[in-house]
Formats: sequence, structure tokens, C-alpha cells
Amino acid sequence: MASEVQNLQIIHPRPSSIVAALYTLRDLGADVVILHGPSGCCFKHARLLEEDGVRVLTTALDEAGFVFGGQKPLTNLLKRARELFNPKLMAVSGTCSSMIIGEDLHQAVLEANLDIPVLEVEVHAGYRDNTRGVILTLEAAKDKGIIDEQEFCRQKFLLEKATEVERLHGAASKEYLAPEHGDLKFEAASRLLQLIHDGKRGLNILNAKKETAYMFADITAAVFEVAGGQVETLANLDDSVGLPKVRRDAANIARDLHSRGVDFKLIGGLDEYPVTGEAVSRLMKDGDYDFAVISGVPHALPASVLQGLEIFSITNGPRQVRPLRDLGHQHVTVELDLHPKTMGVTSLVESEFGATLRALNKAR
Repeated sequence: MASEVQNLQIIHPRPSSIVAALYTLRDLGADVVILHGPSGCCFKHARLLEEDGVRVLTTALDEAGFVFGGQKPLTNLLKRARELFNPKLMAVSGTCSSMIIGEDLHQAVLEANLDIPVLEVEVHAGYRDNTRGVILTLEAAKDKGIIDEQEFCRQKFLLEKATEVERLHGAASKEYLAPEHGDLKFEAASRLLQLIHDGKRGLNILNAKKETAYMFADITAAVFEVAGGQVETLANLDDSVGLPKVRRDAANIARDLHSRGVDFKLIGGLDEYPVTGEAVSRLMKDGDYDFAVISGVPHALPASVLQGLEIFSITNGPRQVRPLRDLGHQHVTVELDLHPKTMGVTSLVESEFGATLRALNKAR
């Protein structure tokens, strides 16, 4: 089975290593990132990152640049970005075009001769796993002393586990996954309320990735609001681990949950979602549960941990619906357009499932 997954040819679009590098640069605290490539490269995500305060610029390589190179425009843009934005940390990222023609990012940085650290990430979109872009970025950060060897090894381990989760039970687990919207939120929320009103006990699990937790945590709060002591709430909101932005996000979300009276037990940090299964298993040993609500990355929790429970999974990936059903999750809903809604925020964002659950409970 493992070899079959390893050799599987995925024919639907997958996330890009360049985009993964951009988000990692944001998490490391880069104020300005220069994409050395065509103006349209990663356009959507570059715009989204501006919502988080990252200035994403481009050298706008064109046909002439593909032939004669873009070293001088890159050097000039590095200098101009320093003048315009006065950043504390800058980065320059490769793209497919600049890497294919062999552009020397390091030489351009040397020629710019800036008085601030500049991370150089030689990345393209040709890797099978987008996590490769994260590793290349972290290597650059380690070389500049932004993170230490211990954090680099920790991050690399988590990335390997995240890749494994996606290959086994995620969007990289099948040759082609059609996007689905999952169950109607009204129907799933109605069934959940019925279980709660019947006195059933459950697990209320937030196992979310990075900033997406700002909306997924609203579901965690809503379940607690309607179920109270009938649920044990677990959350991967340890703010002592992770890259700078990841820690801040965990602290913000924990603050908002506590302000709503939600008590929870920690199962890891926001970057530890692929390895929280052990903590969940340990914390639920002494309990007798009938159902579980899992918000964020439900497929990261091993099926053995959730065996025998009626599972309500809330994801933001339309291609994740089928793999979750294959895992035996009876109720699967999708929070569409979640990611754009959680960029640049510092407090919880209302979810459709949470709003539906609250409205149905109020109407009872």
C-alpha cells in the first residue's frame, strides 16, 4: 500500500513550492519579499500575503529577461525596496523561470549591498511536494541565524509528517479527487445538536493549520457553547512552539477562546497538526465518548484514535471530502473560502458551521 501511494501519479493541481516558501517567509517575519520572475507568478497568494502586512514585489521578468537575464533588475529592486519600505528583514525568492535560466540570487544580494539581512530562497514549482519550498526557506533562515539548528530539525520533522498525512489520507492520496462541498451544514449541525440534547458526550477537537485556526476555532467555541460540560475540548494552541507568526496566532486564538469561557487542553502547536494524534489518544483514555467534532485538518488524526465514534469533520478543502469519507467520517462539511477570510486577522472569524449550530440551538 505504501509503495502504491509513493508511486501514485497525481493529475489534479496541487499547491506550489513557491507559494509554500512565501508563507514561510511571512511566518519568519520577512517584511518584503521579491519574486524574481514574471509579474503574474503567484499573483493570488502575493495579494493575499499583503493582507498580512508582507510587501510582495516582482522583478516582472519578460521574454527579454528570459534570454538576457534579470540580474540587474533584481539588484535595483532590492535597493529600491529598501528605500521604499525600510524593512527589518527582506527575502528574494526564485521562480520557475529565474531558476531555469540560472539566475544568481546571491550575487544580486551582494551587489545590492544592503544593511539588513536578506534571505535567498532558490525555489521553483517543480517539486512533487510543496513542503520542499518550506524546507529551502528554513535552510536559508538557518544560514542567516534567524532560526537555530534545533528549530530547523523540528520543522523538517513536522513537514515530513505533514507530507505523509497528505499522501496517505489527503489531497495527494488519489490520482484524481473531484472537489465536493460535503454535507449541508444544516443537516450536520442538526444531527450534532440531537446527540447533545440526547445527553451524549463528545470530543471537541481543534486541529488546525496556522491562520486557518482563526475560523476553525469559532466552530470549537460554538460546540462548547451548545454542549458545555458534555464535551472535552482539545486544541493545538501551544504558543511556546513554532515560528514567530505561528506563536502569535496561537496566543491570539487561545485568548479569544478563553474570553468566551472555553477551557481546553493542549495537544500541540499550530504547526504540529500532523502529529497531534498521540496527544489526543492520551487525553481521551479516561473518557467515554460517543462523538467527535474535528475542525481543521481532521484527516491528520489516526482512525484508530477515533474508532467507534460518530465523527463530524469540518475542513476547508473541497478535495478533502472524499478521503475523509473513506476514513469513515460520517459527517463532512467544508468551510469554503476560509483561507482568504483568515488572512491579516488577529481575532476569531465567524464560521458558517458555527453560525448554523448557534442558530439551530437558539431556535430549539
